[in-house]
Amino acid sequence: MNHLIIFCHPNPTSFNAAIADSVEAVSAAMGHDIRRRDLYGIGFNPVLTRVELEAPPRMRAQDVRQEQEFVSWADVLTFVYPVWWTGMPAMLKGYFDRVFCQDFAYALHGDSMTGLLTGRRALIFSTTGLSSTACDSRGLHEAMAQTTDTGILELCGIEVLNHAFFGGVATVSEEVRKSYLSEVVAIVSRHL
Repeated sequence: MNHLIIFCHPNPTSFNAAIADSVEAVSAAMGHDIRRRDLYGIGFNPVLTRVELEAPPRMRAQDVRQEQEFVSWADVLTFVYPVWWTGMPAMLKGYFDRVFCQDFAYALHGDSMTGLLTGRRALIFSTTGLSSTACDSRGLHEAMAQTTDTGILELCGIEVLNHAFFGGVATVSEEVRKSYLSEVVAIVSRHL
């Protein structure tokens, strides 16, 4: 199985990096072919310009075409990112804006849309500063999952297998962090 890990955090030693490392280790132990894209590490440009927006598919920027090759290669995509202000980092939003574009990730037919990335599956691991209890009581996890899982990935034809949220990462104990990483291992093991 081809497994693409898309990691989006500016700190390569963050807890999000530990999650991505765990995903990669479990996937490797299962014998999967893995590619990891560190969006900050590669200096991905998240800004969609007017020129790019209006360009035909064959004229897309080289960095976009390269990322699209990774997505096309993948059977499973895993996204690892922190939640900032109830959404993904601007870097990851820009990745979706530029890479998951029309005629690659979806096609428009009048007032309907067809996902073009069918046959792919996704896992999502998101960390929050607020506790999971605080997020759940406000409906934030549900809203964030609706936006990312349904509003982006499922519309593009990707089946979302699991979206796990890990709360209070800045304040929880090391024991809780270890339990979060154990949960990551269990989710990856169960779904891949």
